[in-house]
Amino acid sequence: MSNLQSPPSPPPRPAMPPPPPPRANPNVPPSPPAARSQPDSAPQTQMMQPPPAAKQKAAEQKTGQKAAGHRAAPPPPTGVKGDGPTLEKIIRKAFDEGYSDIHVGVGEVPRYRNRGEISSTDFPVATPEMFDSWLTEILTPEQIEEFKETLDFDGAAQYDFSRVRINIFDSLNGPSIVMRLIPVEILSMEQLNLPSVIRDMCHYHKGLILVTGPTGSGKSTTMAAMIDYINKEMPKHIITIEDPVEFVHQSRRSLIKQREVGVHTRKFSNALKASLREDPDIILVGEMRDRETIETALKAAQTGHLVFGTLHTNSAVKTVERILGMYEPEQQAPIRVAIAESLIGVVAQGLCRTTDGKRAAFHEILINTDAIKDYILRGQLDEVEAILPKCTFDGMCTMNQSLYALYEAGRITEETALELSPKQNEMAQMLRGRV
Repeated sequence: MSNLQSPPSPPPRPAMPPPPPPRANPNVPPSPPAARSQPDSAPQTQMMQPPPAAKQKAAEQKTGQKAAGHRAAPPPPTGVKGDGPTLEKIIRKAFDEGYSDIHVGVGEVPRYRNRGEISSTDFPVATPEMFDSWLTEILTPEQIEEFKETLDFDGAAQYDFSRVRINIFDSLNGPSIVMRLIPVEILSMEQLNLPSVIRDMCHYHKGLILVTGPTGSGKSTTMAAMIDYINKEMPKHIITIEDPVEFVHQSRRSLIKQREVGVHTRKFSNALKASLREDPDIILVGEMRDRETIETALKAAQTGHLVFGTLHTNSAVKTVERILGMYEPEQQAPIRVAIAESLIGVVAQGLCRTTDGKRAAFHEILINTDAIKDYILRGQLDEVEAILPKCTFDGMCTMNQSLYALYEAGRITEETALELSPKQNEMAQMLRGRV
């Protein structure tokens, strides 16, 4: 029995040895510890890498505003700065609403010219940062540097929906931009309701045609319509010299080359002299600013070219006086001869607000007939002004006659006619039926 009891006792002892086997495996442990040490070290390195990522994410979350500020650098090309509107958005609204001019400047709310009157907008006041971003929309870095050096800049910008003439200048409150919207589509003379005598002028082969008026009177629009008519109807070579190029023409029956002062040439006079050697039929001079340009234009008109030009004068007769006034009295005789021989006609133009909220042009038109030519040669310009109202059969008219025609057609009010009349007493008599 004791022997039978002894055998059962040994089994519990083998049960005890199992715990020691881990101890009794000194040879085996070396391999497991190495395996354990490797996995242990690996997780430790993996655990040490996440914290930087976590810290980085936390840092990004904390510095999210700063990061956004760095990302705000790309927007300047699109014009967004300080949550302000892009310049394209401001111009687009003006185009959609039919406004003619846009005024923006630091410290001011953007404004539009609506049918001759300045109107405010809901856009925020422009900040220096917004203004700088607007410059990047319309100017190259070189042009921006040029403006910062000279504090003045003239140019133009092209959008899909409109072309814009630009003038940038500095002022007491800060820099400002004034923009004039130029339609991509050129209106015809019929659409502009221009007198038929203006179309007849386009059929001359040589001579000088002057379109005059104050700033914003539609001179460029009228001249563009005349050039477009020639382009569609006649096989001519047309060269334009402008500052800047406003209406862009595509060659049709005529070949058209447009040059911009400051970009394609240095001066009006230089480009005008060069044009005489470029086989032109028609030359358009954007502005006859000085004696040199006027003399060259008269020479071109006398040598078989049709020349278009503009001056900032308010009437047709005063245009001739203005040209003569650039010369000393003893120098005026040859200039009178040149004008009498080369002048085709003068179209003095203004714009008025119509009863339907739109704008219409009114004109004073002088045609250089034999009688007019004789008065110019003798220097009797007062006589020219006196006979102008009586020469309607030649296509001539005065400002008052043009305004009265608009009044009779119901397009303008009596008050508008009197306000814009250069001779208000005469206009008042016309309205009362006494003239």
